[in-house]
Amino acid sequence: MPRATRTALITGSNKNIGRACALALAKGGFNIVVNGAKDRAAAEAVAREVEALGVEALVAMGDVGKREDCARMAKEGLARFGTIDALLNNAAMRPDGKFLEMSEADFDRVVDTDYKAAYWLARATLPGMLQKGWGRIVNFAGMNAIHGYNGRAAVSVAKHAAWGLTKALAKEFGSKGITTNIISPGPIMGEAQDPHMAAHIKPMAARVPVGRLGTPDEVAAMAALLASDAGAFINGQLLQVNGGAET
Repeated sequence: MPRATRTALITGSNKNIGRACALALAKGGFNIVVNGAKDRAAAEAVAREVEALGVEALVAMGDVGKREDCARMAKEGLARFGTIDALLNNAAMRPDGKFLEMSEADFDRVVDTDYKAAYWLARATLPGMLQKGWGRIVNFAGMNAIHGYNGRAAVSVAKHAAWGLTKALAKEFGSKGITTNIISPGPIMGEAQDPHMAAHIKPMAARVPVGRLGTPDEVAAMAALLASDAGAFINGQLLQVNGGAET
């Protein structure tokens, strides 16, 4: 395979959906900036999987809930590859927290991670996309972008904000060759194995019409389409990958 001419920065790509996206885009010819807040060993393992597909990988560890980490990650990717053509804002946190009991600092922490990271990273990568006249931004929402959840006000607020940002960027930059979309995964197998997520996802699985949980690869297939040339006419959309689950 010839050296890739496009690069994707994928947050939270050291596990689950993010890892699947990294491998799917690598198969599509993207170099990958692999990110994780913790567990460098897992990120480096994903980087090796990416490189085995014939493209290059860079591990850029960082907490997307911190502005300075987002700026550094983008800077490292640009320094290594010269361009970041696709940005996938996958990393998120989904803590439970009753509205009247959750501190403002904890609320802000969720908003910074689940929404502001997408804002910070878009600001860091859009100038290069504009210069090249081609770019893809793929945000991730989850079902929280469609309906609020009891005990998860912070997550619902952040995901609604990410959906709003998606629609605005799609309109502002669509004519420049840059598309922006947002994926809303349903109950996914990898996340169901996370003890913090299982209580929420497993009950939803019973309401999925296809009769099973989804897989990270199925979400990644949508992300890969949106990040490709074939996705050029998909813009400003919230795409549900959820097996028909009612939200």
